[in-house]
Order: sequence, then structure tokens, then C-alpha cells
Amino acid sequence: MMENETPFKLSISLNVLEHLGINLYSNIASVLSEIIANAWDADATKVHIDWDQGNGRIAIRDDGIGMTPEDLNARFLTVGYQRRDGQPGITGKKRHPMGRKGIGKLSLFSIANSVQIETAKDGIPSAFRMCLNDIRKKIREEGGTGTYVPERIDGAWIDFEHGTRITLADLHRRQTKNTIRALRKRVARRFSILGSAHDFHVFIDGKEVVPADQGYYDKLQYLWTYGNADDVKDLCTSAEHDEDRTEAAHGNGISVTGWLGTVMESKQSKDEDGDNLNRIAIFVRGKMAQENMLDDFSERGVYATYLIGELRFDDLDTYDGGETILDEDAATSSRQRIVEDDPRYQELRRFLGAELKHIQNRWKEWRSEAGTRKALEIPAVKEWMDALKSPTRKKAKKWLGKINRIRLDDTEEQKHLIKQAVLAFEFYQANENLEALDSIDDESLPTALKIFRELDTLEANLYGQIVHQRIQVIRTLREKVDKNALEKVIQNYLFDHLWLLDPAWERAEGTEIMERQVRKMFDKIDVGLTKDELRGRLDIGYRKTAGQHVIVELKRPDRVVSVLPELLTQLEKYESGMQSILDTLGKEHEPIEIVVLLGKLPQGWGDHRKKKSAMDMLSAIKARIIFYDELMDNAEKAYRDYFKGRKLVDKLARIMNSIDDYAPPSPL
Repeated sequence: MMENETPFKLSISLNVLEHLGINLYSNIASVLSEIIANAWDADATKVHIDWDQGNGRIAIRDDGIGMTPEDLNARFLTVGYQRRDGQPGITGKKRHPMGRKGIGKLSLFSIANSVQIETAKDGIPSAFRMCLNDIRKKIREEGGTGTYVPERIDGAWIDFEHGTRITLADLHRRQTKNTIRALRKRVARRFSILGSAHDFHVFIDGKEVVPADQGYYDKLQYLWTYGNADDVKDLCTSAEHDEDRTEAAHGNGISVTGWLGTVMESKQSKDEDGDNLNRIAIFVRGKMAQENMLDDFSERGVYATYLIGELRFDDLDTYDGGETILDEDAATSSRQRIVEDDPRYQELRRFLGAELKHIQNRWKEWRSEAGTRKALEIPAVKEWMDALKSPTRKKAKKWLGKINRIRLDDTEEQKHLIKQAVLAFEFYQANENLEALDSIDDESLPTALKIFRELDTLEANLYGQIVHQRIQVIRTLREKVDKNALEKVIQNYLFDHLWLLDPAWERAEGTEIMERQVRKMFDKIDVGLTKDELRGRLDIGYRKTAGQHVIVELKRPDRVVSVLPELLTQLEKYESGMQSILDTLGKEHEPIEIVVLLGKLPQGWGDHRKKKSAMDMLSAIKARIIFYDELMDNAEKAYRDYFKGRKLVDKLARIMNSIDDYAPPSPL
């Protein structure tokens, strides 16, 4: 080191390094935001970020005023340097500085082990390199607090007259999972001062970061703005409604700018990189000060899951260097949240609470209108709606609109709800007609018969929808029946859909006490089974349905069983055990049925006489065998026969089919 060279020194404790450096931030975007904020404070107009992912290196170069060697020691290398005291007031470019506590530079070590600083100011270049491991070692040697001397680098080859370049190398392994695309979005979401309006441009790998990179403007369906928001409105290309709420802020005496919006589908509140967009970010002096204020509100309706917003509230930082303005800091040490007890924050919270209530009401109103419009795009539904009586039509439109407020992103699910709404209003009308029967005399019998026929048709259509759904379930099962999926699908569905075994078994009855006793019986029987027999079983369960006590045993699809003696011996124990339980409860006359589900034919099943003999023995103990393929064939045939028998061609059937066939240009 030459005699006139200023020595670089970093004085720090290990505790400060760990908590305000390494553990301050957890991702690249947060760290780069601190560097970008420093560039803003240094009156830079351009910041270039180049990420060499192959070599694990990030270089950040700005064209700001730079630093002299004295500046480096007094400001950059001084932990806790109070910028507001050392450099009071606004910058040369009339900017309100973002920096305050002087700890942001330590965040560099939260993503990198090596940090190199190159800077130039007033024609004086300076450069040095710091290594995290060396800093830790030096501090430990000096008892927990020490002075670290960075490695000086020859600055003669610095290729810029003013500004700063920071190179982060030997990045921590967890940072390698980030992508350039994700980084661009996350940086764009942390600043509201990017672009020509503020003469501040950030580039990542040569491409400028612009507001549109935030990745959510084109998803917004409804928009509420505060202050001049023409630029935001231009970006919201899919917005169906927007409302200027500036006067609401002025009326409450609060100076807030920005916007709040809701996306069209709730799934859009998370982007392709897994980032949560369902938040209201608070910005102070153009930089994000709190990522999500929406979490402060516990009582939220469905609308809140669609909500995204950015609000700027500079009153949280009003200091401009004047002696009459108190420099009260509303930010926490991490600079990622605002102190909740601060009166200014509480003022913002009260304002936002009132706005959320307004937005909730508007959202319900607009979503209902949109839901009705989209449902009526289906010609058959519109025809049905037009045929309703005026008072009923008004209620039907309101109900169809409510469907659009339910958090469903699947078009098929929304179609299903529209069908249910149509059927519900048909029942509503039927009830009105039944009430009118009181005023019908003997001469009006044809009118009464018409009402009864309409009820019969309505009931048939309602059951037809159930049948249609069941056929879809059966088809889904059939598609998934292969060696990999069969066990899981059957096990998950069968016990909750007993109609697959027998169409008469609609649903299980509440039998918690019985199930506990039957489970104890199963446990006792299992003790006597061999390991091979236990491995051959997929699952066993008990249900009571249609007045019967049903035991279902699923064998693994590739399992070949012998009826004698293996299966019969096991099932006899089930039958006698079940009968014993019923006798104890005084229900000895209630019927029992045992169903065994197999994937392959039992041994000897090919011999007709042996098969008949085995079936007779099983029948004697109220047991029967069903095969996986037979299960689905029989269930599907039973429900298809319903359609063939009914041959429904009435108006409701046509409406239901039209809804199923409708392919909207956008999700309902």
C-alpha cells in the first residue's frame, strides 16, 4: 500500500454480521433491491445487473456519483452509518433517499461468500474485495468483535469515470435455483420508480426491467385507483371495471397513491414461479416497505383471495433534512416491514380497512353481473331465463350471478353449478304451482295434472344429473385402471361410493359404534392370517347401507385366491363375527352381506361345477365375489339403462345437454 492510500477497514461484531448480514435476507431479489436503492440514493440513472449463472457470479454496475476512499470507509464500511445525519436532505437530483440505517450492505453476505467493490468519484478509483470466511475468522480471533481489512485491488483498470460496480461471487448454493425471469419480476415488484418518469432504469442481462414485468397487470379484472393511475390503467388490458377512489383517500385526510385490483380467477393469485400475488404491498419513497399488509386483516371474504395491490404512503418517511421535521423511523430493522404500533401505520390500516369493505361490495356486484352475463351466453340458458315469470327471472339472474362469486376456477364445475341453479329454480316454480293447487276447483283438473307431470319431469331430470355424474366417475375409474393406479383408485373411491357395488346402495348410514366393534373383530381375525394372506389384502371395510350390514374386502388385483379353503374359511369368520355382534345388540334379524373384490379368477374357477359349488357355499354365508372389471361394467350398464328407459327429450334435458356442450371463449 502506498503512503497516500487510505486503508480500508470494516469494524464489526460476529453477532451483527450473522443477524444483520447473513440472516437479514433470504433471496437474491431482496439483496439486489438494497443495492438498487443505494444506486438511487447515489443519483444513478442506470443500473446494470449481469448474472453469470454458470460461474455463480452477479455484477451490479451503476452510473451514480461513486465513492472516494474516504467515502468507502466513512459510509460503506461503517456498519450503522446514518445516511440522514451524514448526508441530510434530498440528493443532487432532488430525490428523497431510500437508505437510512446503513446495514443494507451486510445483506450481500446473505447470498455470496465473496464481495468485490469497484468505485470511482472525482477521478479517484478505488477497489477492494471482502471474503465472508476471512471476516468470520478475524472476528473470532479478536474475541467476537474485530476490525477486518479487506483485500485491496488495483483500481487503475476501472473502466468508468463515476459510479460503482459490486461483484458477488461464490454464491450460496440455494441461490442457484433462481431464474432470470423470476428475478426480473421480483425486482420489478419491489420498486415504483422504474422508468423514464423518474429517470431511473434497471437492466438485467441487458434487458430493461419495466412495470409490465411484474406479471399481474394483465390478470386484473377489476381495478380501484388512488391518484393519477393512467399508466396502471394502460397496463390492465383485461380490466372490465375501474373506479377512481382518490376522493375516498382525500376525504379521510390520508395521502395514498397506487391501486388495488382483483384477478379474474383465484388461481391467478399465484404465478408460475410459485410467488404469492395475493397481497397488498406498501411502498415508501418508491421502494417496497412491507410486502403484504393484507395479512393484517383477519376477517376477509372470498373476494380477498382475488386481491392484489400496491399502495404508496410516503408519510411513513417524511424527513427531508429540515430541522423542523422529525425523523421518526417507521420501518423495522430488516427494512421489510413497518412498525405496527406507529400512528401513521395505524392511520393507513384504518383507511385500508374501509376500502376493503367498499371493494368487497363492488366485487360482489360486478362479479354477479358478469356471472349472469356469461351464463346467459349459453343459448339454452338464455331461452330458459326468458321464459320465466318476471319476479322469478329476477331471482334466477341473482342466483346465477352468485355462482361467479364462488371460488371455482374449473369451467366444468361452474357448468355444473349453472345446471343446479336451473334445476333449483324449476323446483322453486313447482312449489309455487303446488301452492296454487289450493285455489283449483274440480273443473280445473287438467291444470293440476299438468303440474304433476311437470314435477315428474323435474324429478327425472334431477336424477338424470346424478346418473350423468356417476357415469363420469365410472369412466374416470376405467381410465385409471392399470397396474399402477388400480389399487389406489379403488381403495379411495369404493368405500365412499357403494353404488359402484350395487346401485341400490346410495350412501352409508351413520354407524360409528358398530364400526368400532367390527374393527375389533377384524383385528382378532387378522391375528390368525398368514403373512402371505395379509399381503394379499388391499383393504377391508364395513358399512351399513340400505338396511344391510356390508363387509367389503379388497384383494390385490394380481392376487389369485382359492375359494376352498382359504377364502371360505376367512369369510365364515366375518359372517359369524358380524352375526355375534348383531345378536349382542338385539339386531339378529338385520341382513348381512359380504363382498370380495378380486382382480383375477380364483383357482379352479374355470371348471363350471367347481365354480357353482364355490358360489353356493359363499351364498350360504351371505357372501359373493365381484371382479374389478365386472364392477365397472355393471355399474355403467345400470346407469346407461336408466337413460335408455327414460329417453328424456324434454326442455330441461335439452338445457342440461346444452350447458355440457357449451365451450365458452373464456372461463365461466
